[in-house]
Amino acid sequence: MNIYVANIAYSAKDQDLRELFEAFGEVTSAKIIMDKATNRSRGFGFVEMSDDTAGKAAIEGTNGKPFHGRDLVVNEARPRTEGAGGGGGFRSGGDRGGYRDRGGDRGGYRDGGGYRERDRGGDRDSYRRDEY
Repeated sequence: MNIYVANIAYSAKDQDLRELFEAFGEVTSAKIIMDKATNRSRGFGFVEMSDDTAGKAAIEGTNGKPFHGRDLVVNEARPRTEGAGGGGGFRSGGDRGGYRDRGGDRGGYRDGGGYRERDRGGDRDSYRRDEY
């Protein structure tokens, strides 16, 4: 059984988490997730237990209990869904990196900036209707 453990104190180590859950049965793995940029704990982790019965007992026995000064939030881990995590660095939609409107002859300025068709004396009839 894979168990999700949240609200872990930043001072806690993988071994501390393992020892906490070993009181309920055999722990296959215990891992606190670390931030790649800062190499600091992200405050959650996963514990894998070999037996589902022991896993359920561990969830009941540790959820809401203090651990290194913080009350843990413990439940069965959900499987990762397709596309979860990662991110890729771009926000979805039209706003990418601050360039909100890069259309046509606007030159990349949000308010149209620069020249408009009628300022250049273009041939568009929609701008010349008042001349007829």
